[in-house]
Amino acid sequence: MEETREETPQDLRNLALKVAGLLEEAGQHALHDQLNPRNLAQPSTENADRGPRYKLEVDNKIMRFMSARIADIAHFDGFWTTRPAESRPGQRYWYIGKIDGVINYVRHMSEWTVTAALFEFGPDNEPKPIIGIVHAPALGLTYLAARGAGAVRIHKTTVGEKRDKVVPSMTSSLDGSVLSYGMSFIPSESQRALDVASSLAGRPADIKRVGPVSLDLCKVADGTYDAYFEPMLHVWDIAGIAAGTVVVWEAQGTLSRWDGERIHWRHDNDVVASNGLIIRELQHYLQQYPWLDSINQR
Repeated sequence: MEETREETPQDLRNLALKVAGLLEEAGQHALHDQLNPRNLAQPSTENADRGPRYKLEVDNKIMRFMSARIADIAHFDGFWTTRPAESRPGQRYWYIGKIDGVINYVRHMSEWTVTAALFEFGPDNEPKPIIGIVHAPALGLTYLAARGAGAVRIHKTTVGEKRDKVVPSMTSSLDGSVLSYGMSFIPSESQRALDVASSLAGRPADIKRVGPVSLDLCKVADGTYDAYFEPMLHVWDIAGIAAGTVVVWEAQGTLSRWDGERIHWRHDNDVVASNGLIIRELQHYLQQYPWLDSINQR
């Protein structure tokens, strides 16, 4: 009887590289649409009181392409969005994200991504991402990470491809640090982000607001930023969060909710990521603006 070969971290990294290749193909189609001089999308009138929502035709193209191609590589137990209500330990599901940073995309900015993550259910029957790929087509950047195999940044330029190990910064204090934050179009959520940023004034050297979440997390992982925070990332952000989370974890950074608890992959989250050295200082500011009950119950 033939013995079953045990999976290694390198096996997961090789799989991540294959999926990254697919994301690059999908990303090229999305980039072509962005550069096409026509209206990419119009704001939806649904829930207009909560701000504009964009529906992109290219999102459907990405989902169809990635779903079909991943099924040929390693389908596992299917896809996160169509998984059964109950899952068993050991089951794995792919989560393919729509364009992360849709407003940047529609406004012809370069900071948007396509993402993929592989979730595995552990012995406690809780899901955890074990592969994450974040591809930014307009920047020529790809971040990928796999459990136990570290994280890598791939930068494609006109003179070739450069690969670097992803490691966070060594900044040990909020003083002189560079932070990033995110905010949504929902007023109460945006206000919390702005309140935290305002309370930090005078300590960081700079506080950036560019987005999207997947790219911000990767920039914490590679030391571009020392930390990133955003209130109330929603369930539709999970694909981008999950992909970026694996990159942060494998770079030896930290990621949690604002209260220090672990991320919940089926619910909304206040997210903070850091190089691991300034998290306690930063949480002092974050915890001054707790998750409001009115938001939590919405």
